[in-house]
Amino acid sequence: MATITASPPRLGLPALLKHPAVRKLLLLALAAAILVPLANARWASGTWPSALTVDFSEPLAKASDWIIDNRDSHPLFLYFFGHVSNVVVIAVRAVYLTLLAVGWAGVTALGALVAWRVAGVKLALGTAAAFLACGLLGMWVPTMQTLALMVVAVLASVAVGTLLGLAAGLSDRMDRMLRPVLDTMQVLPAFAYLLPVVLVFGIGVPAAVLATVIYAAPPMARLTSLGLRGADREVLEAVESLGSTARQRLLTARIPLARKELLLGLNQTIMMALSMAVIAAVIGAGGLGDRVYQALASVDVGAALAAGIPIVLLAVVLDRVTGAAGERLGAEPEPHSGRRWLYALAGVVAVALAGRLAGRLDWPDAWVVGIAEPVNRAVDWMTTHLYSGVPVIGGTADWAGHFTTWVLDPMRDGLQTLPWWAVLLIVAALAWVIGTWRTALTAVLAMAVIGVLGVWKPSLDTLSQVLAAVAVTLVVGFAVGIAAARSDRLERALRPVLDVFQTMPQFVYLIPVVALFGVGRAPAVAAAIVYALPAVVRITTQGLRQVDPAALEAAGSLGATSWQQLRQVQLPLARRALLLAVNQGLVLVLAVVVIGGLVGGGALGYDVVFGLAQGDLATGLVAGAAIVCLGLMLDRVTQPTERRAKKGA
Repeated sequence: MATITASPPRLGLPALLKHPAVRKLLLLALAAAILVPLANARWASGTWPSALTVDFSEPLAKASDWIIDNRDSHPLFLYFFGHVSNVVVIAVRAVYLTLLAVGWAGVTALGALVAWRVAGVKLALGTAAAFLACGLLGMWVPTMQTLALMVVAVLASVAVGTLLGLAAGLSDRMDRMLRPVLDTMQVLPAFAYLLPVVLVFGIGVPAAVLATVIYAAPPMARLTSLGLRGADREVLEAVESLGSTARQRLLTARIPLARKELLLGLNQTIMMALSMAVIAAVIGAGGLGDRVYQALASVDVGAALAAGIPIVLLAVVLDRVTGAAGERLGAEPEPHSGRRWLYALAGVVAVALAGRLAGRLDWPDAWVVGIAEPVNRAVDWMTTHLYSGVPVIGGTADWAGHFTTWVLDPMRDGLQTLPWWAVLLIVAALAWVIGTWRTALTAVLAMAVIGVLGVWKPSLDTLSQVLAAVAVTLVVGFAVGIAAARSDRLERALRPVLDVFQTMPQFVYLIPVVALFGVGRAPAVAAAIVYALPAVVRITTQGLRQVDPAALEAAGSLGATSWQQLRQVQLPLARRALLLAVNQGLVLVLAVVVIGGLVGGGALGYDVVFGLAQGDLATGLVAGAAIVCLGLMLDRVTQPTERRAKKGA
């Protein structure tokens, strides 16, 4: 049966002027007509005027000197930071010594036991194989060092993230206050805050754990808040009608209803904590990250991969086990499950004692399999055959050159050519059209701070790289996420691939990327895309799968096709998750922008790396603050739709 659709009425000029977006733009144009001539007369057009910049070198240098002079005598360091440092060291050392005392056989058996009791035989065998692979690669002791560090860091990250998420999920005011804090924690590049962290805690494990918590806690906080705010209102009203208190509603309704988001937050926290392993090695964390860092310093891709694979295996094991444990929450316990746990633990203890009595606590050197040489040969072959001279399609160097010439250069030159006031106007227009005047003011002030810091041109260069990377990430991520949400088989096939891409340290795939694409901004963009893509795919898939099946059935009963159900039902109902995917894509791309400084990307990433390498607190922190301001501006330009829609609901 044909459907007759009435053509929309044409809007006349009076009706068009009543449209909120048009009225906002007209008001902004009126303000610009008054303010722009005054700004031109006072400071002229072009780049940000030098008269409006502030030099922070001297105060930051004084702060650095004060920390160094008072680190061993001031009460703040002696009675607070000192105790925090001691607790972290004791916790990590206790976990590490326990793992060594259990031995490789005991740790493998314990991991397999937990996986078996949580998810069955298949995951138990996979867990045992993962631990055995770490030993076969000759990385058992570094793996135990990293595992001990990550256990403490993940527990601390989950605790901090859950508390912040509860505060943001239960209070609109706290949500507004915590958003810029979480943005700063996640967007500020690790290299930017490594130097102040080292100044306070010194080189070693405490600084590495703190840096990891700063980076890994925000996803847990965001997804906890998302789950609490997305709880079914009818269920909450039903629980409230029974006379329950706010605490009872939280424990019996809100948190159970947010279980999937909490599990996804735990998953993202584990992945991001492990991805920090190499960066933490820069400040003395040791373990697998240190092996990767040393291998890459000598351009040994094979040795770097041998240390990177255990990081991925740890992430996959922890992801699967925690995910399966969460799925079992609330389920009826199996009969005699307690007795089975006791028998299994007795078996693990027996295995550990047998290993100790046999003197086999450490992995035998004779069982190590070297993969460095064949991997290096493969990388050499790729560089020789794919870099240039490929018939018809051209080599990867040609692709990088075309992307730089046709995309990155025009975007950078276009942004840097615009007058500074034009950039502020564009930001204000985008933020105000989709949000409120407060949103626009925040975005404009964020860009103005960049100018005041004196890094206007490098920031626009970085912005061009971020926009290009985010555009590619969102197009590919949404397409893959939609496909995975509609196919269980594809989702299962993609899961290990996403685990590998998200947990493999950026430094590991950095050299192959440079070998294929050369040095410059193109490999920096490629690294950012690879790192940010898994989170976008995961959150998109999760959001689409959580759409109420009743809504899809209702649309199907009305004759809607599969494409119409996706476009008219699933995507609108999953808007909250899609906006979160956009947000995570932005912040993850910005978090990797420092990598661009290591491979010729220049701009703010280079300044951050230079500041850490030279101990220049001013250069590193100013560039890091500019990256945070970019993240805040992009967040306000892309995220306010959700808040505006909620007000109008």
